[in-house]
Amino acid sequence: MTYTIAMTNMKGGVGKTTMSVNLATCLAKFHQKRVLLVDLDTQISATLSLMTPADFAKLRNDKRTLRHLIHRAILSDPKLPQIVPDAIHKYVCQVKGFDLLPGDIDLYDEFLVSQMLHKTAVQKGQADFEQVWNEFEKNLIRQVLDPIAKDYDLIILDCAPGYNLITRSALLASNFYLIPAKPEPLSLIGIQLLERRLAKLKETHKTDTEQVELELLGIAFSLSGNLLTSRYHGQVMKRLNEDFSEAKLFKTRIPSDVNVSKAIDSFTPVVLNNPGTSGSRAFAMLAQELLQKLSLLTRTSQASSKNLSLAALD
Repeated sequence: MTYTIAMTNMKGGVGKTTMSVNLATCLAKFHQKRVLLVDLDTQISATLSLMTPADFAKLRNDKRTLRHLIHRAILSDPKLPQIVPDAIHKYVCQVKGFDLLPGDIDLYDEFLVSQMLHKTAVQKGQADFEQVWNEFEKNLIRQVLDPIAKDYDLIILDCAPGYNLITRSALLASNFYLIPAKPEPLSLIGIQLLERRLAKLKETHKTDTEQVELELLGIAFSLSGNLLTSRYHGQVMKRLNEDFSEAKLFKTRIPSDVNVSKAIDSFTPVVLNNPGTSGSRAFAMLAQELLQKLSLLTRTSQASSKNLSLAALD
């Protein structure tokens, strides 16, 4: 089974992309998982952490970025399933099983979306435009992932900060979401805002026969080493422990390590570029903890489904 994990936080600057890139690398390199990293942030930081600007420019020129796949998904192009594999950049950093779906600085045309949705609503004779929008939002990213999902054990979606169309669609296409954060007040606000938005998203897409199967995998912290923010560490962690169970807080913390930032200059994740550093070791531990959480949640979910089936038979 393929598990899709959205890496998301309403606030930027929390180490989301660095965590996404290094987790994906660790899972493929050290755990032999087939991993696809999808760059859904128009800042394309994940993409440019793993390839040179020149290589990215060539891919973009060849129309092998996420932008062109989303464009075809918006138009409901029946040829999309055949086109998706060509956009995937394989053996990232020469790591077997680690692939990248490169992002783009411009992922979709808002006017095209509006035009297409209006046309769909008119064709179907639906006065309720919200229903047309919800169906589109639910399936946009799913259309891109479905043709290749079977080829991977894990798909990691590096979402943009905030809560735009692409992020919402990514969450709806995911089994789990992971919140990268820093133990500081503004990051806490970002988590609270995200949880409120997600509750509304689930309610909006809930039907009589179906509900959104999206679960929090956990909150993972990167430490900034900033004296001004570290003074709030205790009160922030206290509040999070009140809002979430202990199982939802990753025990592994990513320390402040200059080597993590330096690794970007070599277009190679720090876990490959400098594996002996404190940051690299922490990312390796975080990947192990992630797999343990996935295993536990999967077993719990299977047990719940079995109990529901037995109850129905009774």
